[in-house]
Amino acid sequence: MPPRLYACTTAPPRPEREDRSWQEHLPQDWRELVVAPLDLRRYQDYELAAHRVVGYDADGKPCYTAHRFSLAEPRSDDGEEFYTVLAYGEELAAWRLRDERWLVWREVRAEETCEQARSFYCLSQDMPR
Repeated sequence: MPPRLYACTTAPPRPEREDRSWQEHLPQDWRELVVAPLDLRRYQDYELAAHRVVGYDADGKPCYTAHRFSLAEPRSDDGEEFYTVLAYGEELAAWRLRDERWLVWREVRAEETCEQARSFYCLSQDMPR
């Protein structure tokens, strides 16, 4: 993961009731088990194709995080004309459960698998970074 992913500027937080984007990728059966964010803070990197969102509960504690980034590289078939291809891409969303564990969804795209992304859910004791 690029280290500059989190060196971003922030947009003003929006109340959770107005923004339901944190529920994307959250399975319906798990919605009652997560701590819903009261505000979402968005970060955008202007040099990389990357952004991050962190959601906070009433105590100011993170309860949601998501990020997306992609790395592109130039390619050429003939050495004269170049085009850009996706070398690697990742999307992640994680929700803090009421028992303090984290439900994590991750999707990975690599050059050899760009046609079919690999995605999975797992549980973690810690918030993904």
